[in-house]
Amino acid sequence: MLGGISMWQLLIVLAIIIMIFGTKKLRNAGGDLGAAMRNFKKQVKDSEDEAKTDAAQLKQQTVADDADFSSAEPVETGKSV
Repeated sequence: MLGGISMWQLLIVLAIIIMIFGTKKLRNAGGDLGAAMRNFKKQVKDSEDEAKTDAAQLKQQTVADDADFSSAEPVETGKSV
């Protein structure tokens, strides 16, 4: 029993859905749903890869900027002590 619904009730609902839509439409809908999920997963993976690449580039740029800053000579302010 799944949340108050018996196996017989599920089978009856499934039979009604098959009678209304037909197996061909259900098969096409399943294929479309699978393709949509594959595309979604691909986009999520591409987005994560892009974010990792951007983070690595930002870190590399920060390290380069820090190296440039540490090699710079001190700037005189013009005030004498």
